[in-house]
Formats: sequence, structure tokens, C-alpha cells
Amino acid sequence: MEFFLIWYLIIVFSFIVILFYYMHFSSKSDILNNFFGFSSLVFIFVHVTVFLLLMNQNLILQSVIIPLWILAFGIPIIVVVLLIVISTAVIAVSKRVLKKDFSKLSHKLEEKRKIWSKAKKDTLRKLNHVLIFIGLFLVWYIGLFAVNFFTGTSAGMIPEENNMLLLYQRIINEPYSIYDVLFSLGWFYYLLFFFFYTLCLFMLANEFSRKSSSFSFPFTFFPNLYLSEKEQENYGTYLYFAIGQLFAAFICPPMVFFAILGISAISDLMTSQFGIRFGKNHIKWNQNKTWEGTIAGVITTFLICFFFVGIFWSLIFTIIFLIFDIFTTKPFNVSDNLLIPIGCSLTYIFIRFIFDLNYISFILSWF
Repeated sequence: MEFFLIWYLIIVFSFIVILFYYMHFSSKSDILNNFFGFSSLVFIFVHVTVFLLLMNQNLILQSVIIPLWILAFGIPIIVVVLLIVISTAVIAVSKRVLKKDFSKLSHKLEEKRKIWSKAKKDTLRKLNHVLIFIGLFLVWYIGLFAVNFFTGTSAGMIPEENNMLLLYQRIINEPYSIYDVLFSLGWFYYLLFFFFYTLCLFMLANEFSRKSSSFSFPFTFFPNLYLSEKEQENYGTYLYFAIGQLFAAFICPPMVFFAILGISAISDLMTSQFGIRFGKNHIKWNQNKTWEGTIAGVITTFLICFFFVGIFWSLIFTIIFLIFDIFTTKPFNVSDNLLIPIGCSLTYIFIRFIFDLNYISFILSWF
């Protein structure tokens, strides 16, 4: 109990610090992104702290599962803090003792970026999202193949119940059902969630350090490659991507999450690339986007979602993508990296719960 209490307080304190600095370093004019980003983090952090308390009431979970969860939440926090301390110390020593200024490297990268074409800049910004999608999908596919080969089932890879709001309702009505609910989700659900939890912590630390004059982080030079001078005034789009996907990974089953991740990664890239290369008809109220790019994104979204969640959900997610794409960042100044995963995941859990509309995964049918 003492072990749990100490680590629990460390995690809760860390979450409070993160939320404080998120608002502290946020651009005051970036109202909608601040709201969605902060609300998503609060939602995740509150649920994590509550679930840990509920888990601690179950004697079966106290021996192995709770220590694993504590480590999974605590180790990334400790690693990030150590990286900030070490990086800050190295930069300070370099400037005062060795008389070296590492910011010159950052400036060189920024100058090099200025000669790149618009299409190349856009590809570089969004390629890491695509690589994350491909990497996680390969892990899932290989894992599912291996589990099926050795056990003859897909246990652990596919949740026993994908009506997430129903599971949430069960925990509220029956707090001691936490054991059954946790194990019904399968281990791959947690792999996805903790991956984006860790990624989100690193992105938060990177952005806080970039905006702070006192702290450093090893990867603060990346924004000079990914972001324009105007974009650097706000948080980087990669942070919004990490927060949005963390939210979606928490409230969606893996197949639905893969569909949402595919939209945010591949559809978003196709939209901008087609818009830049072939776009001629600009959207009247959003001159930064073209109908050619939007149509390319709509087609890509439908195809991706069709394979992961079937035709009905692919139509729903495609409509959501279309609406969010043409109305962001004008007239609504909000990042689609936040809006798409949050909007799609909330739509899924409510429609799935109210109308009992399940999904059909053609990828799963291959097995």
C-alpha cells in the first residue's frame, strides 16, 4: 500500500504539473486548440487516476497488474524529467565553459528548410505520422499472425467487447468489475495507449522546453524543420497529433483506432499533397485548402476505414473528415490533428452505444 501511495502521488503531481505548464506556455490567441488539447489531457489524466484507485481495491490486481501500470505511467515521466535535467545541464556547461552555442545548428537547419518546396515541407511534417501508423499496424498484424499460429485464437489482440461506453457504464455501476473490464480489452489495446502516452509526454516536454528560456530538451531543434515561423508561436502540430491520438486510443478499440489513426496520418497527407500539387479550386471560405485536396482525402478516408471498420462506419468517418477538413483552420481556428481523432472517437462510442451499430473489419476476416 505504501509503495502504491508514493508512486500514485508522484504520478498525480506530474499530471498536475503537465496541465499547468500546458496552459502556461500556450498561446493565448489559440483558444480552440488550447481548449481541446487541455480538455483531452484532463480527461485522460482524471480517468487514469480514478482507475488506479479502483484497481487498488482489487486484491488480485495488487500483486502484478498494479505495479506494471505504475511502472508504465511512471517510467516515461522519470525518463522525460532526466532528459530535461541532463540536456539543460549540458547546454549550460557548453555555453559557459566550452563557449559553444548549439542554437547555430538549429539556425542552419532552419535556413536549409527555407529552400525546400512547399510539397517537400509538407511531406516531412506528416511523414512521421504515416510511419507511426505503418509501424503500429505491422506490430498488430505480426502479433495477430503469431498469436493465431501458436494458440489458434486472436485472444489479446481483439477486445471481447468493443462497446466502450457500455464498459464504462459497467465500471460506474459495478466498481469491482474493474478486473473483468480491464482484461476484456486485450493486451494490444494497452500497447497502443501506452505508446501514445509516452509519445505525448515526449512531445509535451519538447514543446515546454522550446518555449522556456530555462529548460532544454534533446529534440527542440525539430520544430525548426517542421514548423514555419508563424506556427512556432503556438504548439507544434505533432503535439496536437499526439494528444488527439492518445485520446482516441483511450476510448476506442484497436480496429476503430487504426481507422482514426489512418485518417489523421494518410488521409491528411493525401489531402495536402493533392492540394499543393494539383489544387486549383480553392474553398471559398478557406483559401488555404482546395477541393481537389479535400476530395483526395475523402476517398482515402473511405478506403482506409472500409478495411478496418466496414462500410457503415467508413461512411460516418468520411463525413466527419469532410466537415472537419473544410472548416479548419478557417473559419474555425483549430487543428485537425486534434479535431479528427477526438470527433471520430466520440462519435464512435456514442453511436455504438445508442444504436448498437457494430463494425465489421475486413482485415480481421483475412484470419
